[in-house]
Amino acid sequence: MKILVGMSGGVDSSVAALLLKQAGHEVIGATMSFWDKDDTFRNLTGKGCFSPHDDDIAAAQKICAQLGISHLLIDCTQEYRRAVLDNFRSEYAAGRTPNPCVICNAKIKFAVLPQAARHQGLEFDKFATGHYAGLRFNEDTGFYQILRGLDAQKDQSYFLYRLSQKQLSQIMLPLGDKTKTEIRALARQAGLDVSDKPDSQDFYTGKLSDILRFAPRPGNFINRDGKILGRHNGHWNFTIGQRRGLGLSADRPLYVIGINKEKNEVVVGCAEEALYQNLTASDWVWQIPVPTAPFRCRAKIRSSQTAVDVSLSALDKNRWQVTFDKPQSAVAPGQSVVLYDDNALLGGGFID
Repeated sequence: MKILVGMSGGVDSSVAALLLKQAGHEVIGATMSFWDKDDTFRNLTGKGCFSPHDDDIAAAQKICAQLGISHLLIDCTQEYRRAVLDNFRSEYAAGRTPNPCVICNAKIKFAVLPQAARHQGLEFDKFATGHYAGLRFNEDTGFYQILRGLDAQKDQSYFLYRLSQKQLSQIMLPLGDKTKTEIRALARQAGLDVSDKPDSQDFYTGKLSDILRFAPRPGNFINRDGKILGRHNGHWNFTIGQRRGLGLSADRPLYVIGINKEKNEVVVGCAEEALYQNLTASDWVWQIPVPTAPFRCRAKIRSSQTAVDVSLSALDKNRWQVTFDKPQSAVAPGQSVVLYDDNALLGGGFID
């Protein structure tokens, strides 16, 4: 097959291309450019996914040359700004906490990037990436499903839950049955310069104000009883579950447990007050037939979390209530709740 591989200049996507070529496929590397050189972002403290990436582009081009495959550079700057950065700003303004990686995968990496390659006249059979996740076609349901990656510490299935069935039918995920240690070893064996290249630390390693650019707006920290505990410069600087950086003194740690964007208030409380028994979520994407009755499964509300036991019941056509067997902390509106059955992803939605 002819396979287009999304290459970031890191070890994972490089080894994905290597493995596919070793399997006898015709491989082409593609790197998306999305850092606007005309914009000004400051206070970077390390390498994030969203950061200057000329060196990453150069690394991807060099890897492609080493592998003897062609490389395509695709400008996604404007699409990335609209789909990811504008969403990031609007969600924080609304008192919610977005997950830019979830949006980027569904709308940019697995959409704009392969589509742009085809618009440039490139024909290929599948699009592949270096995500730590697997893929299967469930013969019983007729649905494609993302599978958890073998490496539990690197599993990225959570970030891929919003891919459509059409997208899933057109992709390959060759690293699903590999560990990070194995990937680095394969890169060394092949003499790839990126074998020891550090992973990106986060979406953005600078201050969120660099991206949000909201004018300071003084507001109050309050407790659940409405008592004013202190002042802040804008509710968008905080997220549910946050403990550090509040600047409040108390006899025990305080956490953000609520945000009122209309009043520009940030509600704080102790650890017990930060626990929630259930949540509601909407805008679901399913990798199984849409359920018609309450059911039980396991769920994550953060990518790094171990999946926990939950019960689900429908509230309306595309809005569900998720009830935890054990109360959970840091249930943040705007983040995603993602459902699993053993190793397979069932679906997910945005927390309301």
